[in-house]
Parts: sequence; structure tokens; C-alpha cells
Amino acid sequence: MCKLLTEEEIKNLIHQNLKKEDYAGKRILVIIPDHTRSGPTGLFFKTISEELSLIAKKLDFIIALGTHPPLKEEKINKLLGISAKERRTKYKNIELFNHCWDDPSNLQTIGKITHSDMKRISGGLMNEEIPVQINKRVFEYDRIIISGPVFPHEVVGFSGGYKYLFPGIAGPEIIHRFHWLGALITNIKINGVKNTPVREVVNKSASFIKIPIKMLCYVIKEGRVHGLYIGGKESWSRAADLSEKLNIEYKKRKFHTVLAVAPPMYEDLWTAGKCMYKLEPVVEDGGRLIIYAPHIKEVSFTHGKYLFQIGYHTRDYFLKQMDKFRDIPGGILAHSTHVKGIGTYVNNREVPRINVILATGIPKQKCKEINLDYMDPFKINVEDYANREDEGILLVRKAGEVLYRRR
Repeated sequence: MCKLLTEEEIKNLIHQNLKKEDYAGKRILVIIPDHTRSGPTGLFFKTISEELSLIAKKLDFIIALGTHPPLKEEKINKLLGISAKERRTKYKNIELFNHCWDDPSNLQTIGKITHSDMKRISGGLMNEEIPVQINKRVFEYDRIIISGPVFPHEVVGFSGGYKYLFPGIAGPEIIHRFHWLGALITNIKINGVKNTPVREVVNKSASFIKIPIKMLCYVIKEGRVHGLYIGGKESWSRAADLSEKLNIEYKKRKFHTVLAVAPPMYEDLWTAGKCMYKLEPVVEDGGRLIIYAPHIKEVSFTHGKYLFQIGYHTRDYFLKQMDKFRDIPGGILAHSTHVKGIGTYVNNREVPRINVILATGIPKQKCKEINLDYMDPFKINVEDYANREDEGILLVRKAGEVLYRRR
């Protein structure tokens, strides 16, 4: 289905595709996104619950946090669109779990990607063995359902599908290594491309799971569901094809100034970095991209210590000094390079292609410490940037999910 869908149509599609004979008497785990992804997560939670809770032996949900911080009770209820009372009554038999990526007691090794596989998949960019770990809760269930949106993505090309397993509920080794692979390829070359080496790593990792998996992959534009595909991995492929049409915006030119307004769902720079990832392709050489987010006061709730240690730099800055950074997890290096963007590092001099400026609640001194420029967000009038594309100025009022490219 690839049209604007009503709630009733979404419910009917789920009803038609989650057949009772496949789920009756089964233990079912549903994997859902956290609040940093747009979409009617609550509608899918409620509909799946209505369809399966009375026939399943057990029905639970786990939030695919990756390395994001765990959600408190109130945030989980808000994400699912339910009240605290409903949680205690109507949904009392459904357990809701946060994924915990850095607690070894929560993880199980299910396989490994060999040196030769990584060398082949990466085209020689990486040559190492990677253990594949996942939240061990999955093995307490007979069926897995993955429910979430598909958008262009800086690391894998398009999000969704098996990405809700890796990194969604995965362990640190596979998370950090495939993120670094994406950084080696670069955001510019990978974002909005369906079949990428990193997606192949994700698919290879998922192949170690022998539990039947059903996917509910949907495509969002301006907060509305425009397509829902239910089935195996072909459902992700079809959703990615539609996302390419709906979530990539083409511009006739590049811009010397881009003001990217980060929505409230991004609560730190770790997530608001998506403003840069999606807009880097349309900033001209020597231009500037301003991440405007007065509400953001943290660099990263989870990885801030590392980021203040290394700062934000281009890929080549790290590649030419890897001995110095060998103890820094690859996912942190990857995020740093994605936010800073493409650039060069020659004769100990780093030259980024564009200038990334933070207009956030992160103080000027802290911006300097992490090697990013600063603007006072309270001296910015967003409307001053509106309707000036002919002058080389682009305003994006909700940045982070739609990818911008030059036509």
C-alpha cells in the first residue's frame, strides 16, 4: 500500500497480515522505535496489542534504543499514547522493555562476521572479525515483529527493517564497527542509497537469528503514514523505495547558508546531528550550516565524555592519526565525522568542506572545546532565513529526517 493511509486502513492492513494461526499460543516480542523517530508508534502499539494480546501466550514490546538512554515510565507512556492508568490496567499483562546496549548480562553472542566477510562486504575498507551480540530477551519468544518507519539514513542508507535489531537491540561491538564502516564510506555517498555495504552487515547479522520475523515497515511524510508494507525483508525494500520518493527533496542549487531547525524530539547533539547529515549535500563549499536548537543543552547523554575528549573532526583527521584514537569506539568517531562533514587533513592541518555552527543551549566555551562554532540562539530570528533560496539561504523548519540533494 503506497498512498496516504487513514488509521482505519492501517488497522485493517495489520489485521489482514497478522494472522491468528501464526500467532495463537505464541510468545511474541515486538520491537519499536524510541521517541527520536517520527510516526504513530502509539497507533501501531495499540493495534498490535488489540490483534494479538488475547490470542498470544505472551506479548511484550522492546524499545530499540541502540545506544540512546533508557526511557522513563512517563516517556514510554507518551511514546505509546497511553495513560499511566491504562498501563496499569488495560496493558498490565504486556511488558515494556528498554534495550540496554552496554550491560553484558543483557546480551548474547549469536555469531560472528569473519575477517574475510568484512573485507568482501566493505570492499577492503575493513578487515576484522566482529562478534554479533543481541539482547538475549529475543530468545524467550517464538515470534518477532519489527514495527517502525523507514527514512534515509547516514550510516546504512535507509533506516528501518533489520536496523531495529542492529543497532536497535544489539551489543556494542557490532554497533561501533558498522557505524565506523558507514563513516569510512561517508554520509554523502551512503545517505539515501538502498543497497549499501553497511546494510549488508546488518542483513548478515540478522541471518544469525532463526526466530521467524515479521516486519511492519511504514513511510512517513509530514507526520502521516503514506505507505505500509508488511512481511519479510522485501517489505523493507519496498518501503525504502517509497521513502526515496517521499523523503528526499531536490534543490536546483546549493546554499551558502542553511538554518536547520532541530525538532524537540532531538534532545542532544548526538541525535540533532541528523540536521547536518540530511543537509550536508546542499551546502556549498565554504558555506555554513547552523543547527538551531535552543532546547538542546547536552552534546550526548550517553557519549559526552568521549566527544569532549576527541571533539568533532573530519574522517581524514582520524584516519591519519588512528594510533592516537584506537581506543575510541567506532560509533563515537563516526558521529564526530558525520557532524563535522567531509574535509581534508594535510600536513597536520584540517580543512572541513563547510562550517558547522551550533545555535543551541550548549555554551560557547563548550562548543569551542568540541571544535564546533557557536551562535547565540536567542539572537537568531528564524523568519529572517525564510523565503531566501534565490539568495543562497535555505531554512528547514523541521530538519533531520528528509534528505536534501542538489538535483
